[in-house]
Amino acid sequence: MTATPAAGGAQLRPVSSVTLYPLESYTFGIKEPQLEKDTSVASRLKRMEETYGREGMRRSVEGVLLVHQHNHPHVLLLQIGNTFFKLPGGRLLPGEDEMTGLCRKLTTKLSPYGSKMAAHTVAVLDAQPPHWEVQELLSKWWRPNFETHFYPYVPPHITKPKECKKLYVIELPEKCVFAVPKNLKLLAVPLFELYDNPQRYGPIISTIPQQLARFNFVYA
Repeated sequence: MTATPAAGGAQLRPVSSVTLYPLESYTFGIKEPQLEKDTSVASRLKRMEETYGREGMRRSVEGVLLVHQHNHPHVLLLQIGNTFFKLPGGRLLPGEDEMTGLCRKLTTKLSPYGSKMAAHTVAVLDAQPPHWEVQELLSKWWRPNFETHFYPYVPPHITKPKECKKLYVIELPEKCVFAVPKNLKLLAVPLFELYDNPQRYGPIISTIPQQLARFNFVYA
C-alpha cells in the first residue's frame, strides 16, 4: 500500500495493490466429486435453521481469486450445473478463525492435496499446489432471515441476523496447480461480464467489480 498526500498535509487512505497473473500460468486438474449436502434451496434453508438452533449465527467466508486475460481482471467462479455460480469458500466451524477457515475451505475446494486423482497431475508436471495469500476483507454481507436474500448491512428491524458472510481478496502465486471437483467447473469470468448482471450471477457476485474498484491491479 502507498499513502497519497492530500491538501493541507493530511494523508489519504492507502491504495491496496493486487498482482494478477495470466490465466495461462495455471494448470487445472480434476479430483473426486464433492456433492452438495442439500437437493434443494428449501432443504438447505431448513438445515441452516436447525444448525442455527444449535450453534447460533452462521459465519461463512469466501475467496475472490483473481487472474487476468489481456490485462483485464477475471474472477474464478465455481459453476454447479448450468445456471448456478459461487465463490469458493463455505461455513466456518464453531470457534474457527476466519483466516484458518478460509484457507481450509479453499484447500478442500481447489487444492490437489489429499486427492488421488489430482496427485498424478501434480507429479507429472512437478507443479506446486496453490498457496492462499489472503489480502484483505472485500465486503461483508448479512442474511437477516432463513431466506436467500443477503444485504450489505443489517436491516434496522433485525436484532439477530442468521448469517454473516465475508468476502476476502486472494492474491494467487505466479504458478500453481488447481484441482477442481469432477462435478464442478472452474471458470474465469471477466469483470465486464459480472458487472450489473445479477440475473445470472446473483446480487453478491455481480457487485464484485464495484467492490474491487478501490484496488490497484498490477498485471504481471
